[in-house]
Amino acid sequence: MNSNKNLIGMQDRRALLSTLWIFITFNIVFADIFSFMFPGFLQQIMGGNAEQIQITPEFLLIAAIVTEIPIAMVFLTRILEDEANRWANLIFGSVALLWVIGGGSFTLQYVFFVSVEIVCAMFIMWYAWNWLKPERQSE
Repeated sequence: MNSNKNLIGMQDRRALLSTLWIFITFNIVFADIFSFMFPGFLQQIMGGNAEQIQITPEFLLIAAIVTEIPIAMVFLTRILEDEANRWANLIFGSVALLWVIGGGSFTLQYVFFVSVEIVCAMFIMWYAWNWLKPERQSE
């Protein structure tokens, strides 16, 4: 009975973490979409500059890699073994947190989205940090 309860608990943890990564992904996407609607921003991007950032192929590759992290974590949270899963959520939660803090503007809508993303990433890291190993859960 206890092992079934542990298995259900682990599946619930995986489902919650996976859902939180989906939530972060949507917030990242919509923060960018709303930024395009800000007057003059789309013209800046089309001109190769945005908020003192030079838009280069290398910058876009880095942005694509970092943006892929929450997308990949939706899947990885479901399939990784417990300890690897815990560390992946801690490490990539930190990367996502640093990316959203350092990668945006100070427009009201962007600050709102980033605030939500920060809270969510911090919860992911807290939840992963408190992920107990199966042998410690039965104590």
